[in-house]
Amino acid sequence: MGNSIMRAITSRHSVFLWAFLALVILAGASTTAAQVTAPAVADRLAKLEKDVAQAQSSGDNAWMLTSSALVLLMTGPGLALFYGGLVRKKNVLGTMMHSFALMAIVTVLWAIIGYSLCFAPGTKFIGGFSHIFLRGVGAAPDADYSATIPQQSYMVFQLMFAIITPALITGAFAERMKFSAMALFMILWSLIVYDPMAHMVWGKDGLLNASLGGRFPTLDFAGGTVVHITSGVSALVCALYLGKRLGYPKESILPHSVVLSFIGACLLWVGWFGFNAGSALAAGSLATSAFVATHFAAAAAVVGWGLAEWLRNGRPSALGAISGAVAGLVAITPASGFVGPMPALVIGFVAGVCCYLMVARVKAAFGYDDSLDAFGVHGAGGTIGALLTGVFAASAVNPVFKDNAGNPQAVGLIEGNAHQLLNQLVGVVIAWSLAIVGTLVILKLVDLIVGLRVSPEQEVQGLDLSQHGEEGYNLEY
Repeated sequence: MGNSIMRAITSRHSVFLWAFLALVILAGASTTAAQVTAPAVADRLAKLEKDVAQAQSSGDNAWMLTSSALVLLMTGPGLALFYGGLVRKKNVLGTMMHSFALMAIVTVLWAIIGYSLCFAPGTKFIGGFSHIFLRGVGAAPDADYSATIPQQSYMVFQLMFAIITPALITGAFAERMKFSAMALFMILWSLIVYDPMAHMVWGKDGLLNASLGGRFPTLDFAGGTVVHITSGVSALVCALYLGKRLGYPKESILPHSVVLSFIGACLLWVGWFGFNAGSALAAGSLATSAFVATHFAAAAAVVGWGLAEWLRNGRPSALGAISGAVAGLVAITPASGFVGPMPALVIGFVAGVCCYLMVARVKAAFGYDDSLDAFGVHGAGGTIGALLTGVFAASAVNPVFKDNAGNPQAVGLIEGNAHQLLNQLVGVVIAWSLAIVGTLVILKLVDLIVGLRVSPEQEVQGLDLSQHGEEGYNLEY
């Protein structure tokens, strides 16, 4: 009996002992697992965050490279065809060659010094030399401009703007400027007019930079002041300085192929999506908003120009329709990343009507020979767009202004920021002044060095033969 009791007690103790040992082992295993799992989870989260960041960077970079190609498409073949169709057939190659040559000349200039003068740290008016020969411009992003794309992608995107801007000016002196004079003028103009204006609006420490604390924060999403006002106003100065084409306005000087211009305008419309939506510098909702605003403004401008022309002439024209589209695209450029669809329609319609009046009435009243209406469309349209940006800009679209706590503040006049309209006016005045003074100085200098205008005999012969020894159309073969 006693032995039975002792065996029972021993058995219970064994059970308890085994149970205790099992608990100790499980506790140790749990501790070890926790020690192993915690770092593993942290590593996985870190890797996930890195993968997400890389995916975002890849997506943004793909959009920026696509946008760069679209903007280059605007110059060649877009602008080349648009301008080429508007001149007489004896000048078609010479006119198209302007755009194509600038694709090469400005690229070389940009690589050597242009990008640095625009976007390297410097003064309030011009960039420094830290990026000369593209030094320091590589795969690493510059967070002041865009934190998710390589600075080299940003550089090449901005290059396409620097190419098309001087190309727009060539429409004012078409059919009468020497090719050598054009090349020298554009090199100097890029350095003296474009680079300072681009730095003031978009560069670090720029006087007019709205996103990086400029003294007069001018809203210019994609180049209303930098691209269109400078080129349009410079175009007017060139037209006035060179004088009228032989026979203008007594002789009828008509486009030789509106078909070419029509194709060019369609390419410009498509390319402009890269111009404006690409200026969001990311493949996000702001790019979508700019894309939509761009398309709506162009469509409304076609309607505005067409109605004005219909009322005045009794019928709309194909040339008027494509000119209206370009006017709307010009006007929405500064506003595209700051306004919604309905304000975009208003801006486009107003630009279509006003630019038509500039081309049909104002040019005739003053008698200047802006051959392809570079000033009437780009100078006037850019000014209208820049000012209306200050009216319609909305924080719901782009909260560019924030208080110290990071809360969005009113952006445009309609939201209650009346002062922004004054900032826009300051930007417009600076762009006009720089373009007028800089262009006059450059024209004087180039005229002294190589002469600006072809001889009367060469003008009658046409620029294709006199400047390039070729003809655009050889019907004998």
